[in-house]
Amino acid sequence: QVQLVESGGGLVQAGGSLILSCAASGRTFSNYAMGWFRQAPGKEREFVAAITRSGGSTYYTDSVKGRFTISRDNAKNTVYLQINSLKPEDTAVYYCAAAPAIYSDYENSYKYYENSYNYVYWSQGTQVTVSS
Repeated sequence: QVQLVESGGGLVQAGGSLILSCAASGRTFSNYAMGWFRQAPGKEREFVAAITRSGGSTYYTDSVKGRFTISRDNAKNTVYLQINSLKPEDTAVYYCAAAPAIYSDYENSYKYYENSYNYVYWSQGTQVTVSS
């Protein structure tokens, strides 16, 4: 069992930066790959980024590449999402989630991690609002 608790959301001006943190309880954090998703009002939940168990590989949806950075600290049981150059369209509730790790090539791994159904534990979500 893994419980995920987020922090770091808030109201930010366009162009600003934010760091979201997601702290996991339990001793099995390092057994899971971690992902970030977001859901804007009236839209479906979408994949943002994922990171493998060791942190050695990361995956990003195209709209956030170069602006978002996912990282993890297994000693602290925490995964982070650094968000730079925020845009109004980044406004959403952001969720972190844990998925059983897989071992595959980049393309298949990306397909796996972008699919929310593969994640077994979810945080409560934190609101990020970007003002123009």
